[in-house]
Amino acid sequence: MKGQLKVSTPAEYIAGLKEPRRSEIASLDALIRKNAPKLDPFIYSGMLGYGPHRYKYATGREGDGARIALASNENYISLYVGTGGKDTSAADQYQELLPKAKIGKSCVRFKRLSDLDAAALARVIRETAKRAAQR
Repeated sequence: MKGQLKVSTPAEYIAGLKEPRRSEIASLDALIRKNAPKLDPFIYSGMLGYGPHRYKYATGREGDGARIALASNENYISLYVGTGGKDTSAADQYQELLPKAKIGKSCVRFKRLSDLDAAALARVIRETAKRAAQR
């Protein structure tokens, strides 16, 4: 996956990107840290992750994940806002406020940060962090 880098810290991830993407990811990192301060940043599968957690399915399958993840892909930026369950993601609730983004299952994809309403994006992040705190 293009958004995955072989780094060990969030600062290395951001530093490893070329402009203008570096500035955009740094701005998103700051937005996530501001709106979800209890979700500790870390490297998750070569991406920026926030809020490490262990999950377990009813089948018994277990794994490690992130409540929020951020990846710089070749043609777009991906913001993963997983639910950790069967609920719809926070992104689904705010889809109409993010018309230039492609909303997938727990993922917001966009070309440039300037294409999005920063207040709506902050709401998605806060809602995801709120749901994470309830699990």
